[in-house]
Amino acid sequence: MRIDCLQYANWSERIFRQMREGNVDAVHVTIAYHENFRETVLNFEQWNRWFEQYPDLLQKALTAQDIDSARAAGRTAIFFGFQNPSPIEHDIDLIEIVHTLGARFMQLTYNNQSLLATGCYEAEDAGITRMGKQVIKEMNRVGLVVDMSHSADRSTIEACEISERPIAVTHANPHTWSPALRNKKDKVLDALFQHGGMLGFSLYPHHLKDKSQCSLQSFCEMIARTADKYGVQHLGIGSDLCQDQPDSVVEWMRVGRWTKEIDYGEGSASESGFPPMPEWFRDNRDFGNIQAGLLAIGMSESEVAAVMGGNWYRFFDENFVPDKSLF
Repeated sequence: MRIDCLQYANWSERIFRQMREGNVDAVHVTIAYHENFRETVLNFEQWNRWFEQYPDLLQKALTAQDIDSARAAGRTAIFFGFQNPSPIEHDIDLIEIVHTLGARFMQLTYNNQSLLATGCYEAEDAGITRMGKQVIKEMNRVGLVVDMSHSADRSTIEACEISERPIAVTHANPHTWSPALRNKKDKVLDALFQHGGMLGFSLYPHHLKDKSQCSLQSFCEMIARTADKYGVQHLGIGSDLCQDQPDSVVEWMRVGRWTKEIDYGEGSASESGFPPMPEWFRDNRDFGNIQAGLLAIGMSESEVAAVMGGNWYRFFDENFVPDKSLF
């Protein structure tokens, strides 16, 4: 089973077919960056059209069991998530609404301070806010997973402690391997895994050691070292693949509507667009390279199967449905 817990591609039939060529069974798709509720609904509508247009390739998914039916039919199961809490605006009741529409992940921040928590680009981290505590409680109740991929250290640790259900960092790497601003320090990973959370390893070049020149062996050794330290059961893939997106989309991702200036993120003015992907991971057809690389460095077949999708399947099964004890 192959599950990728984060992509934000410029979706097309070509990419949908590449998913099938790469035997990708499920993908967590970003459906909102800075969109408000109504704008996010329009994105749901677009995906509903694609489900109608490509029923042989795609299937909308709400539970882990939908992956099973998609695999049986030769399709890729599509789950939705937000990289920002903007779709719920200021209204906690919208959490249940977006879950009903199909959302299964929501980041509490996207780099900046939000109404809920502090992003990893802020100088000061005030932790989870008053509203954030209430939102986490409601997300736990309905089955919307707390994602802290773009959040600062204190906020992420507090989210692990406050949440009554395990949270996820869907796309990031250990800071000790590559000290990118958004990669997670040991104290953050300690809290994440102590509370049963999941980490999806990112293939976005700014998060990799040696960036676009990162070797497959280096990436796989990083996964193996993390498994040795924390246990393989907490680990998966969250590629952060932004395939075929024009460079202008980077500005939308980083800037949205909150500033008139350009935010270059972890790059620079000379690196303002999308960086080239490593040659061994260009698109969805290359997941087999990661699987082979993990086996080549000595991980067992069962460990590799867990990282490639088995762990995400279990996490989805346990966390995408309402918790009746919290009603």
